[in-house]
Amino acid sequence: MAPPSEIASALLRNAHQSLPEGGLARKLEVAEKEGRQLRVKLGLDPTAPDIHLGHTVVLQKLREFQDLGHRVVLIVGDYTARVGDPSGRSTTRPVLSGAEIDANAETYRQQAFTVLRDDPELLEVRRNGEWLDMRAEELFRLARVATVAQILERDDFAKRFAAQQPISVLETLYPLLQGYDSVAITADVELGGTDQTFNLLLGRDVQRAYGQPEQTILTMPILPGIDGVEKMSKSLGNHVGVTEDPDEQFGKTMRLPDDAMASWYTLLAVPRPPEGTGPRDAKRALARGIVARFHGEDAAAAAEQHFDRLFVSHEAPDEVDEHAFSAENGAVHLPALIADAFGRSRSDARRLLAQGGVKLDGEALGEGDVDIAPDRLDGHVLQVGKRHFRRLRLA
Repeated sequence: MAPPSEIASALLRNAHQSLPEGGLARKLEVAEKEGRQLRVKLGLDPTAPDIHLGHTVVLQKLREFQDLGHRVVLIVGDYTARVGDPSGRSTTRPVLSGAEIDANAETYRQQAFTVLRDDPELLEVRRNGEWLDMRAEELFRLARVATVAQILERDDFAKRFAAQQPISVLETLYPLLQGYDSVAITADVELGGTDQTFNLLLGRDVQRAYGQPEQTILTMPILPGIDGVEKMSKSLGNHVGVTEDPDEQFGKTMRLPDDAMASWYTLLAVPRPPEGTGPRDAKRALARGIVARFHGEDAAAAAEQHFDRLFVSHEAPDEVDEHAFSAENGAVHLPALIADAFGRSRSDARRLLAQGGVKLDGEALGEGDVDIAPDRLDGHVLQVGKRHFRRLRLA
């Protein structure tokens, strides 16, 4: 076994920050002397039904702790989700129903196993409703830990306060509730994104107030979405879900800007291609690596082939959505059909026809192909542009 200092350095290699400095090595040293596992905490609020690649950055770091024999405590925040994490928010989060939160919580739990080892010796999954459904007296004790001024030092609260935007009392309790999670499970280490730094540090204050040793915190960089700019988020539509089908995962990754590839390779721990590989092939390698992680190597190869058929050769996919059409007076007005099937305007349809942008079973139609016999269309694949296909059926 390597010395604790070397293990700590390996764990911190792609992390953003660990506080206090040297704290992780000291925690590892104490655990080794006492012959016990570290208890490494991560809290996830189930505010959406699916986990995406952004979540896996921290989950992968948890897996590294598991691989070293330490115990991960995954807290599904069924109660903190009812409050809503204000981190990075300029407005109060929308309130979810209890049924929505419970359904999302179960999904989170199952999807986390795509990264974490489902071993009872190395994983403990808890819901913070177990301890946050507390008596008012206990809540008052917790509320005394921090001052209003301390809570308002949070960057998001400070900005909202300066802009005279509303901040609910409930929101100000969120960091304290998250901190109490650390007390409830006696956390040695807590992980989170860089946007969680305030909450994680406040957790140390809460532990100290309850007479516990203070946790070390470890923050991970935020993974940008497929736009390469904003934090990956389902609400922004720039995410890649861990349970999405292989074709979707591959295709979304190929939309990533070249200058964002380096951070994806680093944060997602995907093996890099040989030095000198061009951006196009490097992005393909990244997409294959992501699909292989969640679906296997065969699925990754098939997803790349599917991508090439659609976006390189512009062939119709294996499965094409059907569109029913009707014929009047023995002919079909193609601009009207295109408008109906693809959501285009008729003038746009005529322009595409004139430019050769409309194909029937792979053969280009022209501006003279305006009124077409229905039997020429029935059962055949109509293509508009490079990526949009419909199999036509006569109603």
